Order: sequence, then structure tokens, then C-alpha cells
Amino acid sequence: MLDLKNIAFHAENESGTVQIIRDISLHIDAQKFVVITGPNGGGKSTLAKLIAGIEPLTEGSVIFDGEDITGLSMTDRAKRGIGFAFQQPVRFKGLTVLDLLRIAAGKTITVSEACEYLSEVGLCAKDYIHREVNASLSGGELKRIEIATILARDVKLAIFDEPEAGIDLWSFQNLIRIFEKMRESSSGRSILVISHQERILNIADEIIVLAEGKILKQGPKDTILPEIIGTQYTADVCRKLT
Repeated sequence: MLDLKNIAFHAENESGTVQIIRDISLHIDAQKFVVITGPNGGGKSTLAKLIAGIEPLTEGSVIFDGEDITGLSMTDRAKRGIGFAFQQPVRFKGLTVLDLLRIAAGKTITVSEACEYLSEVGLCAKDYIHREVNASLSGGELKRIEIATILARDVKLAIFDEPEAGIDLWSFQNLIRIFEKMRESSSGRSILVISHQERILNIADEIIVLAEGKILKQGPKDTILPEIIGTQYTADVCRKLT
């Protein structure tokens, strides 16, 4: 499904060049639920953006379904089946939820089809289908609508960057149920989530621990989770895993 080969990402600041991602190689199989965790500032969100094509690699290559997509834009990667859900979903004044789902699907889906996607993420379709994707929607509602757009696109790899950010407990509990449902009925889809929430880690097939731009651990949930549960994922704790 996905192979990262010796990828690196450097950025410039006032002090010079900063290495954010350092020579990472990893493989993600099809039909897997993978969670990347680790301390804040360790490079998790940057790695997700490199996979999606939001940021360009400094070094290395990205192979998706056997194709080298390193030089492709985010749009071209999306056409090949990579979906990305932002930590803070974008609001679109004047665009309805139905419009957004049709854009995501790439075709004129019916209202009934759009309602099915909304129902899958636990939203009452009649209350949302004609709503504008604007400030009237809560963070939890926006998260679920964004997931519905990924379902409408039928992506091969769905990437979620800290989906728990900015939502209340009730919305988070619904988010867990949605992920569990997606995991059970993946239909060939792989799911990659950036998170440090125990309940999300607990439904993963594999966990990757990332700190200081490097992979410290990668393996089955049952192996990795006992080593990190209860910690605050600080750099010191992550170093102990090596």
C-alpha cells in the first residue's frame, strides 16, 4: 500500500536549517488501522502532510500502490486515493454540506446517497444536508462531515491529523465509534491517524512512536501500547523505548 523510503524534511528558521523528519522508512499494509503517536513537536503532523503531498520532501521517496508519487501534488495524490482530514477542518461560507459531499465524490450524487454518508458518521441527514459549512457548525460536527467526505471519495488511504483536537467529550465518543466502524468495514481502505489519545491507540492494528523526527518503535498494538500507556509521551519516555 504505502512505502516511505529514507524520507527527510528540513525547514529554515532564524537559526538556520532545522531537521524535522530524519531519514524515515516505513511500510503500511492495505486494510490496516495505524496510529502515529509521540511527544508534541516530534514531527507527527509533518509526516502526515508529507504523505499527503501538502509539504514537499527534502529527501527520499513515497511509493503508493507500487507507484512513485514523490513529485506529485496533493491534488494528484488525492486522485490516486489519498484522503487527508485536517486537524482544524476548513469552513466554507456559502457551500452546503450536500455541495461538499458532491465535490468530494467527484460526481453528482443524489440527496439520498449524501444522506447515507452523513448517517454513517452519526448525523441526522435532514438536519445537515442543506446546512452551510460555516461557523454555525461545531467542531465535532465539522469533524464528522469531513469524515463523511472521505467516505464519499472512497479513498484507499485515509489520513487524520489529531482528529480529537477541538471537540468535546460527546463528539469524541462519537468519533471513536466512527473509527471503529471504519476499521470493521474498511473495504480495502487503510487508515492512518495522528493521535496520542488512548482510546484511539486502543483500536489500532499497529502503532508507530515518533519523536525528534525519528521512528522509535513500530509494531502491533498489543506489543507497543503496554510500553507507552500511562506516559505523557515526553521525549525522555520515548528515548527509553529505544
